[in-house]
Amino acid sequence: MRPKPFIPETLRNETPYVRDKTDNRVWHRCETRVLYADTDRSGLVYHSNYFRFFELGRATLMRDTAYPYREIEAGGHIYPIIEVGVKYHSSLRYDDPLRIHTTLGKLERVRLTFDYIITHGETGDIVCKGFTCHCALNKAGTPVAIDEKTRHLWKVFPK
Repeated sequence: MRPKPFIPETLRNETPYVRDKTDNRVWHRCETRVLYADTDRSGLVYHSNYFRFFELGRATLMRDTAYPYREIEAGGHIYPIIEVGVKYHSSLRYDDPLRIHTTLGKLERVRLTFDYIITHGETGDIVCKGFTCHCALNKAGTPVAIDEKTRHLWKVFPK
């Protein structure tokens, strides 16, 4: 099944943000290339390595919003993934350029979600769409409310 189109355009010349012309959502975008180590014997990116790309997108979004994950941990919170999903639409090969689009999803008292779209860096074709859901924990591993700075991110992220 073909994915719904994704047509990103630069948001008011504010790189790294783009707005999807099809649904008006704002996404943070970062770019990288497929490493040889990301591929399997078939020469395609191994399916689980897309989760690493999701992490790169999420970490870059947090860093670019002046709140790197390291600061979250220093403040006493950790956000392990409790659910993940991905739908694959095409494949990437060694040295292909790719764009990782990440946006903020649902924010609850102790859980938060990020959404992702990975596109081929030259063709713009959608490679996959996915999400990660995280639970806020303290250092002892007990669920706690999401920290205020992370809540603030959901308020100030470009609309």
